Amino acid sequence: MRIVLSGGGTGGHIYPAVAVARQLESEDDKSVFLYIGGKRGLESKLVPQENLPFKAIDITGFRRKLSMDNVKTVMRFLKGVKASKAMLREFKPDVVIGTGGYVCGPVVYAASRLGIPTLIHEQNAIPGLTNRFLSRYADTVAVSFEGTEPAFPGAKNVIYTGNPRATTVMTANPQRGFASLGIPEGSTVVLVVGGSGGAKAINRAMIEMAPFVGKGNGVHYVYVTGEAYFEETLKAVREKLGSLPNWLHILPYIHNMPEVLACTSLIVNRAGASFLAEITALGIPSVLIPSPNVTNNHQEANARQLEREGAAVVLLEKDLSGEALFAAVHKIIGADDARRSMSAASRRLGKRDSASLVVTELRRLAAGRKR
Repeated sequence: MRIVLSGGGTGGHIYPAVAVARQLESEDDKSVFLYIGGKRGLESKLVPQENLPFKAIDITGFRRKLSMDNVKTVMRFLKGVKASKAMLREFKPDVVIGTGGYVCGPVVYAASRLGIPTLIHEQNAIPGLTNRFLSRYADTVAVSFEGTEPAFPGAKNVIYTGNPRATTVMTANPQRGFASLGIPEGSTVVLVVGGSGGAKAINRAMIEMAPFVGKGNGVHYVYVTGEAYFEETLKAVREKLGSLPNWLHILPYIHNMPEVLACTSLIVNRAGASFLAEITALGIPSVLIPSPNVTNNHQEANARQLEREGAAVVLLEKDLSGEALFAAVHKIIGADDARRSMSAASRRLGKRDSASLVVTELRRLAAGRKR
């Protein structure tokens, strides 16, 4: 099968597409791929590292306020559709999948105009602008959260698959995670992370929380600050504690995140959809601090989905402090029954083999075209 993948802007849109490609490869080593992304997006760096053929179009997103930039965006969209049609005619895909981000707009729209079967995947509880637009043209819309199907009233077909990224972490090795952190196997690990680039508010709470975790009590705390905040966070914690105890680990970035997640007992993090897919796939309880700086406040909507199922505690950024964060963490980590209950709820949400479900639908669409 020949497949065009498209998704960009953030890792949350890129990694699900990569996960689908890996699933297809595992099922059929003759699968052939082309990834169409944006020239300016993160995908232009990440996708070639995944050894997937990559081509780029020049596209930007719409501003939500009236602006002359939106006129330029319309022109780029039309040019992007023309460029995408040329790439699609040359590659001759059996099916096209878009996983979000504005680059999907011209790619999936062009495919629909050419009669190529299309699927779009929505990671968040509240759909993005591009996927809302594309849902009128795509053959199938796949959603990550059960119960969010009605968000696409005009779609031809909406299915609940979960997030393909979840499948990627299911086989992660916890022993490798412990080893990479330098923490004894079987230890209780609390991972505090603000996303790949870090989050200023969460780093501030890490610093304020450091004195509360100073006694350890058999728990290892791992602070992941993001490269930009590492030095200042490390310096501030050392000033508070004098020196770092051996149960407090401060890192700028984690390159083997699936393995580290596999050895994590409780996680504190934002509520991006792909990250939530990873932690529920592994059944990790969480304290979620949704970013307030995202479109339609979709991270809080994501987080509330987990909270309603008993898999997470939501702490809004406006209420965030070191003391409040430690209280939320300690309430879970200090009560085995509560942690086990949250872990079970988390695992129930992540039990679907999401990448396989998406691939099954892609095969159905491709087969329908061939008939």
